[in-house]
Amino acid sequence: MINKSFRVKAVLFDFDGTLTEPGSLDFLRLKEIMGCPPDAPILEFIEDLPTQSQRNDAARVLERFELDAAVNSKPNQGAEDAIHYLRSKKIKLGIITRNRLTSIKRALQNFAKTDISNFDLIISRDTPAKPKPSGDGILLAAQTLKVDVKDMLMVGDFVFDVQAGREAGSITVFLDNGTSSGSATIESDFTISSLSEIKNIVRLGLPLPMGKLPNDILEQFLDRLNFQDPSVLINPGVGEDTAAVNIDQEEILVLKSDPITFVTDSIGHYAVLINANDIATSGATPRWLLTTLLFPQGITASGIWQVMHDLESVCRQWDITLCGGHTEITDAVTRPVVTGMLVGTVEKSELIDKRNMKPGDRVLLTKAVAVEGTAIIAAEFEKKLIELGITETEIEQCRQFVSSISILEEAKIAVLSKGVHGMHDITEGGLSTALNELSIAGGHKIRVNMDWIPIYPQTERICRLLGIHPMGLIGSGSLLICCQKEEADRLMARIREAGIDVTCIGEVLDAGRGVEAVNKDGPTDWPTFEVDEITRLF
Repeated sequence: MINKSFRVKAVLFDFDGTLTEPGSLDFLRLKEIMGCPPDAPILEFIEDLPTQSQRNDAARVLERFELDAAVNSKPNQGAEDAIHYLRSKKIKLGIITRNRLTSIKRALQNFAKTDISNFDLIISRDTPAKPKPSGDGILLAAQTLKVDVKDMLMVGDFVFDVQAGREAGSITVFLDNGTSSGSATIESDFTISSLSEIKNIVRLGLPLPMGKLPNDILEQFLDRLNFQDPSVLINPGVGEDTAAVNIDQEEILVLKSDPITFVTDSIGHYAVLINANDIATSGATPRWLLTTLLFPQGITASGIWQVMHDLESVCRQWDITLCGGHTEITDAVTRPVVTGMLVGTVEKSELIDKRNMKPGDRVLLTKAVAVEGTAIIAAEFEKKLIELGITETEIEQCRQFVSSISILEEAKIAVLSKGVHGMHDITEGGLSTALNELSIAGGHKIRVNMDWIPIYPQTERICRLLGIHPMGLIGSGSLLICCQKEEADRLMARIREAGIDVTCIGEVLDAGRGVEAVNKDGPTDWPTFEVDEITRLF
């Protein structure tokens, strides 16, 4: 099963060996009679014959064989039930084949409850454009059926069917008819043994009803996830309302909950790391994640699976266990919302508490401001950015900032270093809000040199063109570290050795709260924002 969201609005079938039983037409026998090499396509062989008379004779032999095969053909296993299920779901149906239309009509006479009227489109050898084996026929079918090609399944029993579908951009389904021979080397989105399995694929691409995710789909999804943490005593499952974790070896639990509401692209990635980042700022190791997934009406099961797979993949990458939660389709949201509740553990002696900040501590910033905001804007406002003159290549570079929104690596380095008195993850409200929060939590004023604050050029350009301020833009991926002056240089060197940018941007002052800003000309105003700058774009 593919790990991406898709919709199904149309299904395009190959004919021989797909809708009809395999072996209806003995191609090897036919090639032997015609003198066609075993590895040569028959139609192309006929076209390459030297004289028109030879071409006509060969075509008549082919048509006779096709018609005889059609007379003796049978519906393939599950074909008729699949066709009628798809029709009941108002899914458009088509056939694409190299056969003549007459042989297709004759073969359909052997079907008990299916005829040519069940299909919205038939592309055959009689169609002026050559339909197979290229992707042109798939695109022609999508255009004729008035659906986006990515919303169409291409179902066939031959490698050329899959290759044509992939070339055109459709979802591909390889029918191996119960034999695994060669199927492992065919790169299809799905592989099935019977057309009766089409229903399960199509269900993943149909809008779901409101309410909880249907149990059979939930069970199917959970069976695909990997739960191996021995400390988790009750794993996710249908009918399980809670998770149970054994923590008798741990001294302190650190808990965090945060929703992801701004993004739709890679939302699972954000949900794990935004919560894990906060856990890491306390010196704890992120361990167990619970998620509440809310999806709008119209979501497909495949769309839900994409988020669940994304969640589990990112958790596995960072040794976090996805141990339960809740999934629901509701009209209370207009786009997916993921709320994560993450639990971490830390020994009491290693807990990092911002209240331990001291005057003279250096304030370090990893990476640069608005890393997360840059990635979100690139993913959610591509059309707007192109209108403003930013190239697709530049937008893709900004999208890749999503790979840098974790601060787990630099936090771990800081935890293992001396003199770290406080850490804070930059989230909503950007660096401006984060430094104010750090000051309040730590009970000390902070002085920041505005000239030292790093801003990536891509971020600076996007913000300038959109008229928003990078200092107030959501910034997960950057970590603030308050470190003893004497240890700051050594800590920065270790972070840089790990390939992570880090800059000293200021220092901790006496007890109090607030941020004092300076630049090369002296004192200056510290920008403040009532809400994150990204909300102005939404």
